Amino acid sequence: MILDRFRLDDKVAIVTGAGRGIGEGCALAFAEMGAHVVCAARTADQIEAVAEKVRAGGSRALAIPCDVMHSEELEGLVERTAREFGRIDILVNNAGGSPPKPALETSERMFERAFHFNVTTAFTLSRLVVPHMRTAGGGSIVNISSAAGRLIQSGFAAYGTAKAALSFLTKNLGAEFAPEVRVNAIGVGSVATSSLLPFLDDSLRGKMEALTPMRRLGEVEDIALMALYLASPASSWVTGKVMEVDGGTEGTNWPF
Repeated sequence: MILDRFRLDDKVAIVTGAGRGIGEGCALAFAEMGAHVVCAARTADQIEAVAEKVRAGGSRALAIPCDVMHSEELEGLVERTAREFGRIDILVNNAGGSPPKPALETSERMFERAFHFNVTTAFTLSRLVVPHMRTAGGGSIVNISSAAGRLIQSGFAAYGTAKAALSFLTKNLGAEFAPEVRVNAIGVGSVATSSLLPFLDDSLRGKMEALTPMRRLGEVEDIALMALYLASPASSWVTGKVMEVDGGTEGTNWPF
């Protein structure tokens, strides 16, 4: 059955930023397809709640508090995962972000922090898991990038530049780690998550939807489905690519 190629039975996945939003959606999608999931984020009660949902579906789960900005915590995350499960097959580098801010109000420290949070952490964690993936016979890394990395938007100099770098890093690592480990990214458009919703009222949401060809904002499941495809054998001939899941936008839908 062709749908069997989307199965992840007994694979082990690490998902950063797994306590809510896209990270939670990826964790639950992977579990539904048979994977065991390590939920990593700073907020312990959030990742434990997601881990409980994974366990309720019959998969194993670990909730590991982790601040990706600290390399020693990333090392601990990988070491504990390998110790508990004996393998690592999938990594979703989802943790990241940076609020919009005019370029002239963005300090050098803020700019560098955005780059570290969105790019350096993904590079570091990828470097840590690849040896385990090769030992397991192969693996898949999925980087959560953003449409902001390819669209010109006022106020997104730090975040957009960082996500553009993450997308380019994806292409480089996809070539370097092939054929054993595949590396792909998702260029995420405007998704109705807890990170975006505080900025929206009905008027602003309506304007954004009107500027989106598909006439709606994305849902977490839209991204989780692409992550499932990229993590699974269904995409076994895909690496070094940035898959745009953005409602068809070719220009900014941020109406400012």
